[in-house]
Amino acid sequence: LSLLDIVLCLTVIPKVLAIFWFDLRSISFPACFLQMFIMNSFLTMESCTFMIMAYDRYVAICKPLQYSSIITDQFVARAAIFVVARNGLLTMPIPILSSRLRYCAGHIIKNCICTNVSVSKLSCDDITLNQSYQFVIGWTLLGSDLILIVLSYFFILKTVLRIKGEGDMAKALGTCGSHFILILFFTTVLLVLVITNLARKRIPPDVPILLNILHHLIPPALNPIVYGVRTKEIKQGIQNLLRRLC
Repeated sequence: LSLLDIVLCLTVIPKVLAIFWFDLRSISFPACFLQMFIMNSFLTMESCTFMIMAYDRYVAICKPLQYSSIITDQFVARAAIFVVARNGLLTMPIPILSSRLRYCAGHIIKNCICTNVSVSKLSCDDITLNQSYQFVIGWTLLGSDLILIVLSYFFILKTVLRIKGEGDMAKALGTCGSHFILILFFTTVLLVLVITNLARKRIPPDVPILLNILHHLIPPALNPIVYGVRTKEIKQGIQNLLRRLC
């Protein structure tokens, strides 16, 4: 998850800062399509990672005695390969389809980043296939991940409610706290971004652009904080640092 966040930030934020700070607005075609591929693939990889983390929590709470035999190093390796292969291969056609279009309507993208929608609008060709593929693949990948996450938490909640001891119930739910907060950040910003794009005609054009950038900035910034605060060693280190400063 940290690696995905780092790559997403390094793909988007440096170019955005270069535009605002130094007015360096130009970008080559290969760099633009590479940025498009990384944004699409790594966004779905992050969603898939949350899904696998939800499965990990499901096994830990619903099948605790089998956890060490199910969540093995081999399982983690296979899960990592699955995350990269599924999302990399299925999102690869998006920049390929965009690169095969003829661009004769200008070369100025009305965005700070090379999104498929912003780039394809400059084409003189029919972009129905391009946009339809991104729409279907995006909702299929993100939607299936979300459904599996919801199912995992349904079974987790069902198991937790059967626990009689209040302390044990709180402890079980506490193990899911960080993961649930991160999913909430991820899905909330994504949902707001989707709604603003659907209502593009009713809101200022800069709002979807701003939300798109924030979606690549807020979750990566909050993920290490949420997990770090709940890690005992990091928490103690922060407390010791604050005591020295005070």
